[in-house]
Amino acid sequence: QVQLVESGGGLVQAGGSLRLSCGFSGSIFSINTMGWYRQAPGKQRELVAQITSGGSTNYADSVKGRFTISRDNAKKTLYLQMNSPKPEDSAVYYCNAEIRRYHFDAYRDYWGQGTQVTVSS
Repeated sequence: QVQLVESGGGLVQAGGSLRLSCGFSGSIFSINTMGWYRQAPGKQRELVAQITSGGSTNYADSVKGRFTISRDNAKKTLYLQMNSPKPEDSAVYYCNAEIRRYHFDAYRDYWGQGTQVTVSS
């Protein structure tokens, strides 16, 4: 069983900062690309940021220059540093990862349960 557990969400003022974490547990052989997604009420889930196993990053245009994604492979943890958040960043944030559980397994998508981020103006 693989589990992804997000933490760090909550209420933050616009212009402040917040750091989300996502811890991985269970039987994990390797982790490929990791990412943060978000979904606001009435909207589709969208990609916020991704980081490959080699450390390459990709960001949604709306968060470039404000959010930073990083990973600690030894701690099996993914982070999202949110600086200068805006009210439109309010959403449920989900952690995602491509995980291979065993040596001969295929990479499969896993999701966390989500953490609410609310940015007040």
